[in-house]
Amino acid sequence: MFSTLRERWNSKTKSLGKALKAEYWFPHWIMAVLFILGGIWLFQTDLGDKWLPYLEGLFTGQIELSPKNLPPLVLGGGMILMSFGLIWHSRVAWSMSLFLASLALISIIWADRSIWQLVYFVFLITSLSLFRQSFYKSSVAANSLFALTSMVMLLLYSIIGSYYLGKEFDPYIDDWVTAFYYSIVTMTTVGYGDINPVTTEAKLFTISVIILGVAVFATSLTAVIAPMVRSSLAKIMVHKGNSMKRDNHYIVIGNNSLAINTCKELKDRGNHVTRIVQPHIDKDTVSGDDVVFGEPSEIDILEECGLKNAKGVISLLDDDSENAFVILAVKEVSHDVKTVTAVNDTHNLKRVKLVQPDIVIAPQILGGELVAMHLEGEEVSSDFLMKRLFQH
Repeated sequence: MFSTLRERWNSKTKSLGKALKAEYWFPHWIMAVLFILGGIWLFQTDLGDKWLPYLEGLFTGQIELSPKNLPPLVLGGGMILMSFGLIWHSRVAWSMSLFLASLALISIIWADRSIWQLVYFVFLITSLSLFRQSFYKSSVAANSLFALTSMVMLLLYSIIGSYYLGKEFDPYIDDWVTAFYYSIVTMTTVGYGDINPVTTEAKLFTISVIILGVAVFATSLTAVIAPMVRSSLAKIMVHKGNSMKRDNHYIVIGNNSLAINTCKELKDRGNHVTRIVQPHIDKDTVSGDDVVFGEPSEIDILEECGLKNAKGVISLLDDDSENAFVILAVKEVSHDVKTVTAVNDTHNLKRVKLVQPDIVIAPQILGGELVAMHLEGEEVSSDFLMKRLFQH
């Protein structure tokens, strides 16, 4: 019963998502807007209703920065900044957003703020966790940009904070160079011990710099180095894959049950199968001897999989528009390779046929028709099944 309800719910939400074209704005745009609103809320709470003139005064030098305003400036400004990374599906922006939202939640609990603000940030953290797989892009350029921005923001926070709290250290921090020195030593957790916080405020500030420094440096190094390592490993695997015989084989695209079963049946018949899986899919959930991770509509990925020597390309993605783009990409490279694509929504059948695949399969569309025919006592012949399932 529960599995049936879950299937109905998934079917309805999927249909609604397609109708609303959710893939273009959900959840990344929604999360970005929520983070911008969360950052502004922090500004309003700590800086007052005139937070915007206050920020303008800081940038123009008309207002002197108060140390107590540093945390909301860093947290609120960081959340607004990371919202742009969320729009781009950036993994490092997702990590930093989760970290900033958690810090904001801790500060809200510590300061005994409004219950609604508490609920809002709990909702933000929960939503980020649920939509983790939607933020999968990890290009070195984008990650380096956000990593550098995070480190610069932390450095400014540490320098300004240590300078304005200068008399609460032993010896005093009375110039910007010493503040910069103390910030670097503290952020990197070197801790020479030549400058020590004396008051409670200075100690708490130092603790915050250490925690933020460890988190930012760890996230930044992971964000920048991990894609480079993956790229090197990918080159090694591609080199290994190039030595693999990809000739007179099939290319199957997708990671759903239909794609997996198609691969199995082709292999059982003695065929070599190369499978393309989209990069946002968790690699730990994918198994197979010859699997390539990449966007299947990109010509480079198709050529890497030996498209020109393939017997056929079978695109079995859940999104009909993506299947159509794959067929177009295949035909751009070669018109000799047989193309097969699946159609999941009956409304898209005519549109998919416009890209002229050799065979169109519509198992989900056929399912409803078979149920109706069986209930009405109509005869189901093998010719009917072949004609309706495989639409040339």
